[in-house]
Amino acid sequence: MARKAILGRQEKREKLSQKYAELRKELKTRGDYAALQQLPRNANPVRLKNRCAVTGRGRGYIRRFGISRILFRQKALLGEIPGVKKISW
Repeated sequence: MARKAILGRQEKREKLSQKYAELRKELKTRGDYAALQQLPRNANPVRLKNRCAVTGRGRGYIRRFGISRILFRQKALLGEIPGVKKISW
């Protein structure tokens, strides 16, 4: 499980990114880069990181399922993810 502080920072970045999305878009179309510099750094959507919805793990994230590779494997082997089978040849 990821530390609570890391998850809290991620949530804060998501909120800021959504809050300033329209303003950023408007400033970019006008080409007002000086005003863009004045916005908070965490308002930039590039600073967001995909994390596992259950464990908060930042690496090995599978976008289609929204979970990490480790959790994906466990759930797939238990048959908890519909349409996913273990491959063998």
